[in-house]
Amino acid sequence: MAKQFVRFQYKNKIDWGLVTEENILPLQTGDKSTKDLLVDLQKKRIKLSPKSQKLIPRKDVTLLSPITAPCQVICQGANYHKHTLESGLDPKSKTYNLFFTKSDVSLTAAIGNVIRPKHVELLDYEIELGIVFGKDIDHTIDVQSYHPSEYIAALFIANDISARDIQLPQLQWYKGKSYRTFFPAGPILLVLEPGDYELIHSLELNLKVNGQLRQSAKANQMVFPPKESIAELSLFTQIRVGDVLLTGTPAGCALKAPGKLKQIFASFLPEHKKWELFIKGQKQRTEYLQPGDLIQATIRTPDGKMDLGEQVLQVKQG
Repeated sequence: MAKQFVRFQYKNKIDWGLVTEENILPLQTGDKSTKDLLVDLQKKRIKLSPKSQKLIPRKDVTLLSPITAPCQVICQGANYHKHTLESGLDPKSKTYNLFFTKSDVSLTAAIGNVIRPKHVELLDYEIELGIVFGKDIDHTIDVQSYHPSEYIAALFIANDISARDIQLPQLQWYKGKSYRTFFPAGPILLVLEPGDYELIHSLELNLKVNGQLRQSAKANQMVFPPKESIAELSLFTQIRVGDVLLTGTPAGCALKAPGKLKQIFASFLPEHKKWELFIKGQKQRTEYLQPGDLIQATIRTPDGKMDLGEQVLQVKQG
């Protein structure tokens, strides 16, 4: 059964721990990288016996991001059918797997704050299932003959925070998604064991803003599931242990593309005028995040066998 690990700070020291109900079993590894922790677990260098250490109540620690920099952050765009539609793309013509990257500078804790930069007005949320690689990929993988559990070591909750007024008008996906605090990760690093991969499809993703449910979907609704995506990544990317893949967000984001008629009209306008109208229209949407908003996100199976914890984030003005 998958095990829950957290990276935490307690009495000014950073450590990793195994979650046992409402307590944490310190591993006494110090502030190891995610990569080093996974390698140590694979090689059984870490003892997980509760008898060997004193348990710490979860309420007494500060939870940190279980994903550490440096790492490669690869993302998938429009990987849920309904989100493809709300993004203004035609699902019938989008027959490709959309990949992009995000800076690891944006990593932040799952319990804390998201900072909206002063120049950003269209701040959006995107709950995503995050995958942590536990094995290097330095060759092309045959999608038919391999099993993804060979390469997927762990799962976590990701929130791909996005500045839509930077990402889209400036065609700056990397910049618009990589400001500091734009990648809340965790709180749980769910390390998989044999047989756990088959449960991924039943994970339920839910995100609320100020108590209102905005996004809700099952992982089995992905257009390109992890098996296909990892095999395709192997064609053009070197993967290292500790690198992560964000597998796309469901429908329900603040962003909503203009209707077809508006898009046709805008195509006749100068580029700068088109985007001025786009931003003006998006500003009328009340779904965009504002300072003081509370974001809550969970990913878990209905039976609780796999639980990635809960993110609790407040939006602050930069």
